[in-house]
Amino acid sequence: MKPDWKQAEEALKDVEIVGYDTNKPVSVIRFSEELRCIGIGTDAAVFYHPNTPNYAYKVYSDKALEKKDVEAEIYEHLSESPFFARCYGVGSNFLVLSFEKGITLFDCLLQGVHVPEQVIKDIEEAREFVRSKGLNPRDIHLKNVLMYEGRGKVLDVSEYIQEGNDNRWEHLVWAYNQFYPLIGDVQVPLWILEAITNWYNRIDTTSFRIEDFSRRVSRLFFGERK
Repeated sequence: MKPDWKQAEEALKDVEIVGYDTNKPVSVIRFSEELRCIGIGTDAAVFYHPNTPNYAYKVYSDKALEKKDVEAEIYEHLSESPFFARCYGVGSNFLVLSFEKGITLFDCLLQGVHVPEQVIKDIEEAREFVRSKGLNPRDIHLKNVLMYEGRGKVLDVSEYIQEGNDNRWEHLVWAYNQFYPLIGDVQVPLWILEAITNWYNRIDTTSFRIEDFSRRVSRLFFGERK
């Protein structure tokens, strides 16, 4: 008997994605009308098929195809944890993942949805679990953390075999503790979030100080008062 996710396999053959050498999101050139694109990253795009509502399909660009099997193995190592999606299958250029309900922390800021401290605690616990499996929890940021019913979950595990700490999560926790209480549950304009993201992505890690960066961000919200 075929797995039920196989119903989406024909539609997935129509997906065409272009990847780039720079750290730029992929471009989705073409996909079947049966599918809905629900996420775009630097290696792949994620799709949803209404006939298989329990699954999400991560389709890789040709440039990132070698990462597919590596990521499937990472998901296998993390399958005991409730803080990550499950991988149910591997296709020629895609992974079959559990569809996770919720809203990203990025969208929480856009929509003014409150993020409780429990979400932060959940991700901390998830990171400890990753380390216990001999992996490295990297690349955890606003768009990679999902909140559902007040609990947190991590969406992307593709960099967990890389070495080094990119400090993204540590900086996010610092901002949550020091800065988030100042803005409350206001809806943050998209242009502000995009400006902060662009600044952060261009920082010089050798001389970066989160306090200096925070002062620069504060001026976007409060002018020169901070």
